[in-house]
Amino acid sequence: MNKKNEIIILFDLDGTLIDSTDAIIECFYHSFEELNYDFKGNKEDIKREIGYPLDIMYTTLGVPKEKVGVFVTSYKKKYNYIFEDKTTLLSNAYEAVLEASSFSRLGIVTTKTTKFTKKLLENFGILEYFETIIGRQEVTHPKPNPEPIIKALEMMNVTNSNNIYMIGDTKLDLIAAQKAEVNGVGVLCGYGQKEELECYTNAIYNGALEAVSDLKKHHKNTL
Repeated sequence: MNKKNEIIILFDLDGTLIDSTDAIIECFYHSFEELNYDFKGNKEDIKREIGYPLDIMYTTLGVPKEKVGVFVTSYKKKYNYIFEDKTTLLSNAYEAVLEASSFSRLGIVTTKTTKFTKKLLENFGILEYFETIIGRQEVTHPKPNPEPIIKALEMMNVTNSNNIYMIGDTKLDLIAAQKAEVNGVGVLCGYGQKEELECYTNAIYNGALEAVSDLKKHHKNTL
């Protein structure tokens, strides 16, 4: 395939391919209890922030900035024990990755740390399909900054493809795609609302497999 016509698909992780809601919420409540923080919100408040880095999530949820670091440490200690048991692949996510790998090159762009990302993808039997994984520690500025997408493309040595897609479930993915000048694709299987995603893309699907199948159909004449 001509490199200019090469198809690149970058996937977000949480809410796009996996469901780690239970693990995330449990870890937040663990840190609140361990550090005696009187959290005034509820589970829905936490869910609305999923997709942002942990430090930003804690700040938004009311933790003083100077104390955020210890809360993140508490979270990660707990997460290390429960993340495998309390994370599942979303419906048809496995099939979506296999289908995507049949006609495109794949990468992961997430705010989750690479350590946990690789372990989860390995557990689900799909790590081998991704050429690169850009997690929180690989960048200075996470999504919605375009840096993670740009870094992923650099790692994949992609410089001139006209067909680069970022598939994600929140506005953070789509804003980053816009800023990186790649195609943003929204999915409704995660944490973002349709009305919110529609502000940033016209390409919105129920899940990753539906999105990938449509991309394959769109590019069938170039495969």
